[in-house]
Amino acid sequence: MSTKSPQQPIHPSVLTKLDPGYVEFHNTHILYMVPPDTLPWDPKFRKVQIPGASPPLEVGTTKDYNLPNAQFRASTPKGNPPVGGWPVVIYFHGGGWTLGGIDSEMTFATSACKGSSSVVVSVDYRLAPENPYPAAVNDAVDALKWVVAYGASELNVDTTKIALAGSSSGGNLAAILALKAVEMSPPVQIIFQLLIVPVTDNTASVRDCWEENQYAPWLSPNRMMWFRRNYLPNEEDWKKWDASPYFAPVNLLEKTPKAWIGLAELDILKGEGIAYGEKLKQAGVEVHVEIYKGAPHPIMAMNGELYLVS
Repeated sequence: MSTKSPQQPIHPSVLTKLDPGYVEFHNTHILYMVPPDTLPWDPKFRKVQIPGASPPLEVGTTKDYNLPNAQFRASTPKGNPPVGGWPVVIYFHGGGWTLGGIDSEMTFATSACKGSSSVVVSVDYRLAPENPYPAAVNDAVDALKWVVAYGASELNVDTTKIALAGSSSGGNLAAILALKAVEMSPPVQIIFQLLIVPVTDNTASVRDCWEENQYAPWLSPNRMMWFRRNYLPNEEDWKKWDASPYFAPVNLLEKTPKAWIGLAELDILKGEGIAYGEKLKQAGVEVHVEIYKGAPHPIMAMNGELYLVS
């Protein structure tokens, strides 16, 4: 929803720190958008797309499949699979466990499919507030179980080459699923986790790791708390590790795969992303943390507008 009066002005304290291309984009496309967290809840909010993404790339095939309580879309590369089958990436979109859907980040899914020559399984997990925690986590586990059981026969994938990826709340689910995979019987071997601006600590606030970037654009503390309370209405759940992977025990963390964590310099989630990377490193996991200078939270979804170098 847009108005004729500014709704999301960039705070003066961060204006000169932001990439100039983002500032121009924000003032053209974001400034007049009414933040959904300031309005009564309406599922129609999910139809509003963050502008700035490039069109999805052409891949070999796309097909939707059903899970017990959700669905996913499989994007398969062109050409013949390697011996043993395609590698597979299970991907979770962002949107604060509240917004987004199976179509919202197809640009990333198809880019990953083409760029990594992998089948990308984009999970359309259940969303809050209609389906609060742990619905999305359960759907993530169901997606992994499906890939392990049926991926080879249905998707021609190599189930010894499973990677997990996600953005924002989807990064939260990917990190949690890497931990859940360790607990499965038998454990499922994950080869890589790609966490983009992930939520890792649902106890974070402006009193701690959000303070530095509390005035950064797009993902304000108020909006993040709106997302959190939609998904985690019971505060006693905030510190559970399958809501906040930062609090996972070392015996699980140490068995998770190597990780790449992509963070935006001007994002309230940067601090908790760095902290989770350190937690993984302390557990003996190989981790690479990349911070994109001048970037705010939604930068991954804006590849049609900006090109940033870390």
